[in-house]
Amino acid sequence: MKTPDSRFYCPQIQCGKATLDENESAHAVKVCRATQGDVLELCDGLGHFAVGTIVVADPRACQVEISKVETPKPARPLLNLAIACLKDDALEEVVFHAAQTEIASITFLRTDYSQEPKNSDLHKLVRRSELKSLVSLKQSKKPWLTEIRGPVEFKEWLKSYRGDLILCDVDGERTAPKEVTDKLTADPASDNKSDATSTPVTLLVGPEGGFSPEEIRMTKEFTGGKSYALNLGNTRLRARTAAIVALGKLL
Repeated sequence: MKTPDSRFYCPQIQCGKATLDENESAHAVKVCRATQGDVLELCDGLGHFAVGTIVVADPRACQVEISKVETPKPARPLLNLAIACLKDDALEEVVFHAAQTEIASITFLRTDYSQEPKNSDLHKLVRRSELKSLVSLKQSKKPWLTEIRGPVEFKEWLKSYRGDLILCDVDGERTAPKEVTDKLTADPASDNKSDATSTPVTLLVGPEGGFSPEEIRMTKEFTGGKSYALNLGNTRLRARTAAIVALGKLL
């Protein structure tokens, strides 16, 4: 009996028999050369892990027997990322790296200065980004799948959003707000969380050139939660780099 050094995505984890989809089955049987009796580590992206023993090693529909389900972190992460639409494959690059961290979602924003990918169908971009997020879920061995949202107009998104905001801005503080970092690093399984400590936090990253003055004003005057500004350092960063640097300051 062997256990491949990989996690496999199984959206419905429960005790009993389960069948992996064709992509996961092919990865297990063809790539990892798993056979009947081998054990696979499974995750559903909803906070659950399991181990499944292969009962049918079919590369198109691998069947496993699940005997135990674990829930190491029942609470969904509070931190989210909202980033302006960027050129070419920059958004996919951001998703691939950012989704390896414990963030709940990544929202693509249409802003005043954002540049949509050239000759690209954004529905295809979203779908490719969802696949990148799934790969990151398995690679990082985290319990929650990072959801991909949007694209959505920034001003419409801000009107409906309820939670705290952290705007990446040259005029911001050099360190992340302590009350935010304390909330993000608190025990997710605690039963003593107040509404304030369970409020979502969204990190805002603008396009190349930043948010427009009107968008910055709206963010600073936001009344659906607390609003902070975070300075990322002395150098000017590309938007895709800024997102990762900002996440590093919060996680």
